[in-house]
Amino acid sequence: MTWTPSDWRQLPAKHIPEDYPDSAALAAVEEKLKSFPPLVFAGEARRLKQRLGEVAAGEAFLLQGGDCAESFKEFHPDNIRDTFRVILQMAVVLTFAASKPVVKVGRIAGQFGKPRSSPVETIDGVTLPSYRGDNINGMDFTPESRLPDPERLTQAYSQSAATLNLLRAFSQGGYANLANVHRWMLGFVDRSPQGARYEQLADQISKSLDFMKACGVTPDSVPQMAQVEFYTSHEALLLGYEEALTRIDSTSGEWYDTSAHMLWIGHRTRQVDHAHVNFCKGVRNPIGIKCGPGLETDELLRLIDTLNPNDEAGRITLISRFGSDGVAQGLPPLVRAVKQSGRTVVWSCDPMHGNTLKTDSGFKTRPVDRILSEVRQFVDVLSAEGCYPGGVHFEMTGQNVTECIGGAQAISEEDLSSRYHTHCDPRLNGEQALELAFMIAEKLQSVGASGTPALKAG
Repeated sequence: MTWTPSDWRQLPAKHIPEDYPDSAALAAVEEKLKSFPPLVFAGEARRLKQRLGEVAAGEAFLLQGGDCAESFKEFHPDNIRDTFRVILQMAVVLTFAASKPVVKVGRIAGQFGKPRSSPVETIDGVTLPSYRGDNINGMDFTPESRLPDPERLTQAYSQSAATLNLLRAFSQGGYANLANVHRWMLGFVDRSPQGARYEQLADQISKSLDFMKACGVTPDSVPQMAQVEFYTSHEALLLGYEEALTRIDSTSGEWYDTSAHMLWIGHRTRQVDHAHVNFCKGVRNPIGIKCGPGLETDELLRLIDTLNPNDEAGRITLISRFGSDGVAQGLPPLVRAVKQSGRTVVWSCDPMHGNTLKTDSGFKTRPVDRILSEVRQFVDVLSAEGCYPGGVHFEMTGQNVTECIGGAQAISEEDLSSRYHTHCDPRLNGEQALELAFMIAEKLQSVGASGTPALKAG
């Protein structure tokens, strides 16, 4: 394939800002980024692809979650730790209940930019460019803040590098040791109904560990008990940044985007003959495709063939995002078409983006009951079609925010203003994320007990 990382520049590119005041300054920043060290390594991306191949075969489960859009203001080691800890908690629940390994992928260390439904925003009669993420412009509603600044790309790289450094320390340095399962509790979860359920589960795991220790099986003898594999992902949106961090792997001679282990193509940028698909077809990282309303079966099959012509297991993850009211109609034809075509994919569910609404007070929110409903329907549809419901893709934070209404905490519309911190879309807090994990575990258990083909390869 005679592909180069810059080929996308000859094609239409949606949701990439064109209003940088100094194009030469942008080009200079992108050129500087080309000289920076890779954030991840090709071998790590290949290992993730292998793990996702196991998910596609029904032998593991994909847990992909993290911030809607990372920010420079909220960059703090405690926030990174708390998000990592909630993902560990969710993974423990799913692993113990479903008896399957969980592939842990964060929306972190690069998830800054966001496509917006409108390029401009109007407040009190004043119209300015929309906020597009901290790697593009600022959130403050001023002309200066909303002007795209290429130096923000450098800051995003630096923050991603520091975040990855801390995540590697947490995942490999002892924090993820199963013996710490009780210590992963966040204070606000510890006092909640979901916290009590988690504590019961942690007690069962601790008893199992004590038994294994008595048999001579300890973290010292089995390193997998003391550390975890943790991967990063983000939407491949700002292709100039992605191009700058795309390098040829010396061991394979293939192109890898070293900005993250996994990339995904968004619902708004999945045009098969446009720039984002062209870029992603050339890098060998695992690739996700958001699948939502308006996606026809023929278009989806063309996307899969373009991005994965050799049907490589673990290369493609299809991320369903129809909203709880649209799953029953929109998802089955896609699942049926992919299955009949014989393509090898991971099916995952994004229950967040199709369930956003705006309250009378002006807050964007997502009802937890709709989020849970979409995941339940996703599992039911995949099971009915004889395919494996392989994962979930969600937006969450380890902070005790009030952004999604409902759940065990019964967050109301009136509560939203108390701790509404997101820079873009509403996120689940730790309590709500744990509630989602228990629901998925129970759903997978019920599907497995029914003897359907859903928990087998397909």
